[in-house]
Amino acid sequence: MLAIRLPAEIESRLDALAKATGRTKTYYAREAILEYLDDMEDLYLAEQRLADIRAGRSLTLPLDDVMKQYGLAD
Repeated sequence: MLAIRLPAEIESRLDALAKATGRTKTYYAREAILEYLDDMEDLYLAEQRLADIRAGRSLTLPLDDVMKQYGLAD
């Protein structure tokens, strides 16, 4: 269970969207949170990979090499 307080303007926009589409405010709040979580998880992973590369804990490969390895080169 989660309860959040939204600014009146956001609450009004959310309410209008829900009424216009026949969906619930909860539906849109859940969808927004899920999308945000996906984005933040991707960002966190990318930041961790970059830190590993910069620290020498992970290696990189040129795209051409990867393409050749998987038979995708021209």
